[in-house]
Amino acid sequence: MSERIPAQIIETIDPRQPIRLTPSQAGGPIHTRSFSGRFRNLRLYGAGLLFLIFFGTAWLDWGGRQAVLWNLAEHRYYIFGATFWPQDFILLSALLIIAAFGLFAITVVAGRVWCGYTCPQSVWTWVFMWAEKITEGERHQRIKLDAAPWSLNKLARRSAKHAIWLAVSLLTALTFIGYFTPIRDLTRDLLSFQLESGTLVWVLFFMTATYLNAGWLREKVCVHMCPYSRFQSAMFDDDTLLVAYDATRGEGRGPRKKESDHKAEGLGDCIDCYMCVQVCPTGIDIRDGLQIDCISCGACIDACDSIMDKMGYARGLVGYHSERELQGGKTHWLRPRLIGYCIALVLMIGAFIWALHDRSMLSIDAAKDRSMFRENQLGQIENTYLLKVINKTQQPQRYALTLANSPDLRLQAPAQLQLNPGEILDVPVTVIRENQQAISSTLPVQFVIKNLANAREQAQTQSIFLSPSGR
Repeated sequence: MSERIPAQIIETIDPRQPIRLTPSQAGGPIHTRSFSGRFRNLRLYGAGLLFLIFFGTAWLDWGGRQAVLWNLAEHRYYIFGATFWPQDFILLSALLIIAAFGLFAITVVAGRVWCGYTCPQSVWTWVFMWAEKITEGERHQRIKLDAAPWSLNKLARRSAKHAIWLAVSLLTALTFIGYFTPIRDLTRDLLSFQLESGTLVWVLFFMTATYLNAGWLREKVCVHMCPYSRFQSAMFDDDTLLVAYDATRGEGRGPRKKESDHKAEGLGDCIDCYMCVQVCPTGIDIRDGLQIDCISCGACIDACDSIMDKMGYARGLVGYHSERELQGGKTHWLRPRLIGYCIALVLMIGAFIWALHDRSMLSIDAAKDRSMFRENQLGQIENTYLLKVINKTQQPQRYALTLANSPDLRLQAPAQLQLNPGEILDVPVTVIRENQQAISSTLPVQFVIKNLANAREQAQTQSIFLSPSGR
C-alpha cells in the first residue's frame, strides 16, 4: 500500500520536428493567404446576398415611404406593407426566440456555420481583408511590409487601406442609422453638414465600432468576445458536422514527391504544407483538433482539397465530418435533440403566424380626468375621460364608440370617428350616470370602439366611474 506508482514521461511532440507556432499562438497579426474553392465561393455568394439585403433594403420605398423603418419619434415600425406599434413588441420578442431556436438547430446539424458564412462580424472582416489585399498585396507582401521601416510606399499603402476601411465603416453606419431615421434625409443632412448632434454621435459611434471590430479586432471578437463561441460546443453531439482533420488518414504527416509511394514510406496523406493554417482567418491549425477559435468557414477545406488534387489524392482529408464518421461509423441525421428543436420551431412559427394574423389593428386607451366627478345643470353626476384611439391600418377608417355592460351609464361622444392611416386621435368624452338611485359610488366602465366597415374589428378598455357616496 505504501508503494508509489512510478512516473512515466510521455512525449506528445516529436523531438525531431521543429516547433511551429500558428499565427493564433504567436499573437501577432494574422495575414491569410488567397485561395479559391467551393466553400470560398459559397461564402462569397452569402456575403453578397447579406450586403444586398442590408444596403439595398434601406433605400427601398413602399407606399410612398421607406419600406423598412423603425420610426422612434412616432413609436412605430414599418416593414413593407405592415405597421407595428409598441403593443406589438411581443411579436418581435417571439421572432428573436424563433431565430435563436433556428440557430440552435443549425448548430446541432453543422456546428458554427453561421459564424463562418453569414455572421456580420465575419462578413465585414472579409471585406476589410479584401481591402488589405488590394492595397498591401498578398500574404507574403503584407508580412514583408509589416517588417519594413516606414517609407513613402508603406505610408501610401497603409493610408489607402485605412481610407477604404473608413469609407466602408461610414457607409455601414449611415445605412444602419438609416433604418431608424429616414435614410434620404440622413444622407442629405450629412452632405449639407446639417446633421443633428445626436444623430452625428450615433453615426460616429457605429462607424468607429465597425472600423475597430472588422479592421483591428477581427478574430479576437469571435474568440474572446462572442458568447456564442463559448456555449456552442454544448450543443454538439457525435453526429454534428464540424470542420475536422482525418488523422487516421493523414498521419504521419510529412513532405514527399508527387510520384513517390508515400504509403511505403510510412507517410499519411498530409504533406504538412501548412496551407490550412495560412488560409485560416483565426490562425489555427485544424490538425490540432476541435478548437473554440474555429468558425467552420471551410477555408482550410478548400486549401487542403487543392493540395490533394495536385498530389492526386482523394479529397476530404480536411472536411465537414462528424465525430462518429471519423471513428468509422455513419452520421445519424435524425436524432432526438434535432427533432425536438424542429418540433419547437414548427410550433413557434405556427403560433407567430397566427398571432401576426390575429393581432388587432385597432387600439383604445382611456385616461380619466383628474377631477373625481362633477354635477351638471340637470343634477346628474358625470365623469370625463380622454380616449386615445389608434388606427393601425394603412387605410382610412370610420369607428363608433359605445359603452358595454353599463346600463346605468350614458356616453356623450361623437357619433363617428374618422381616422387616417396610422393616425392617433385623442377623443374627450363624458359619461353620465342615468340612475341617480344607485348605491355604489364606484362603477366599472368599459369603452368599446368598433370598425363600421368590419364589425368583428373592435377594441375595448376599462376604467371606473366615480360619484358621491349614497347617490
